[in-house]
Amino acid sequence: MSKLLDLYNPDQFESIGKELITFLSDYLRKATADKIPVNNYKDPELALSSWKEFMKKDASLIDYFKKVIEDSIHLHNPNYMGHQVSAPAPLAAFGGLISDLLNNGMAVYEMGGASNPLEKMATDLICQAAGYDENSAGFMTSGGTLANLTALITARSVKTNVWDEGNSNQKLGIMVSEQAHYSVDRAARIMGLGSEGIIKLPVGDDYSVLAQKLTEKLEEAEANGIHVFAIVSSSCSTSTGSYDEIEAFKEFAQMNNIWLHVDGAHGGSAIFSKKYKHLLKGVEKADSFIVDCHKMMMTPTLCTAVLYKNRAHTLATFRQKAEYLFDESEQYDWHNSGKRTFECTKLMMSIKMMAIVRHSGAEVFEELVDTLYDNAAKFAQIIDDDPMFELALQPQANIICFRLITDSPDEVNSRIRQKILEEGKFYIVQTILNGHVYLRTSIMNPLTTEHHFHNLLKEIKRISYIQIQQTM
Repeated sequence: MSKLLDLYNPDQFESIGKELITFLSDYLRKATADKIPVNNYKDPELALSSWKEFMKKDASLIDYFKKVIEDSIHLHNPNYMGHQVSAPAPLAAFGGLISDLLNNGMAVYEMGGASNPLEKMATDLICQAAGYDENSAGFMTSGGTLANLTALITARSVKTNVWDEGNSNQKLGIMVSEQAHYSVDRAARIMGLGSEGIIKLPVGDDYSVLAQKLTEKLEEAEANGIHVFAIVSSSCSTSTGSYDEIEAFKEFAQMNNIWLHVDGAHGGSAIFSKKYKHLLKGVEKADSFIVDCHKMMMTPTLCTAVLYKNRAHTLATFRQKAEYLFDESEQYDWHNSGKRTFECTKLMMSIKMMAIVRHSGAEVFEELVDTLYDNAAKFAQIIDDDPMFELALQPQANIICFRLITDSPDEVNSRIRQKILEEGKFYIVQTILNGHVYLRTSIMNPLTTEHHFHNLLKEIKRISYIQIQQTM
């Protein structure tokens, strides 16, 4: 059999697949039980050299997959408390296998006979949880950065005449928290707004926007000749997990004919929780809203919902302003997703999320949010009770910023974080708040408990003690 035909041999696929599933199942048992390090960190050049050497060897495909896993971060280990990426539900990964094998691009209906209906069901589910009515709609796209860009281009199409006339004759701008995710800043620059068109809004002690400053900042922008067409509310901010007051933003937006966009990439999933939904009070009034399903909905990356209060706006992004206002006689062709997204050949991403819904019901998302947010509150209390540490703020979400109290806190905490990365027992990150370094954890794994929080603080103290001894 030729090498080409060998690649398409179903028997070989079955044989390797069985071996790989057995290995992956064992890997999951070890990772979830903290029997393997979170991270096998290497210097980038060393990692590259290691892979070059491996590819020269006479190794099997299973050996190749084993090395991929060995050299990766293990999000299913409960000591993973780093970036805002889900420890995905293992069963959802089967959706990825099917998506990759079928390779149906889904830009047009005949290429997405299963995935387009599932995408509509998935986005309708999130719209309903957000409190939108039957006139709402949405679609999936590849990540929060692309989702924010899509929503803001929609806002520009609806609120200005740029699509027809260009923006050479006017300066446009958006208003956004100084703590907002970098993707909003990036989207504004891609849209040609420049630094001047990004009106940064000041935050208070809890790192949420000071709503009383909105009118003042708008007047400053207008005095500089900038036409503000959109305002972005963070739900929640990336660094601190702080939620802006959506209702105050909406009142301001309505008063000034401005589009309200809610960036709920991380914290938007709280709409599924009766306990924490109040953090997004007023989201049903937002013109657009995004949610990363690969953050707190246990879905493998990438899978982001872009939702609109008015379903007509789903077509506004890439059409001339008059064309998207279809009348009742025109069919709303939700099944041709290529009209609404940047992607044409788009992954069948909703298969993964809906696999979770099919197996466990949508109520499992509430259980996850409650678990992660409750655990973050417990960790914050543990930190608060330890005189060697201080919190940057009380967490609203599952993000905790804290630091070891020392004479040189910025330098010491930064070195501690680097040592944790290199040793691989835990995985955390750091952030800069008011010019100072803080350790930052995101509780993304529902298997993480108070036991792991106590062990992390012990590890930080141990590393600190060693560093002190080395400088003596």
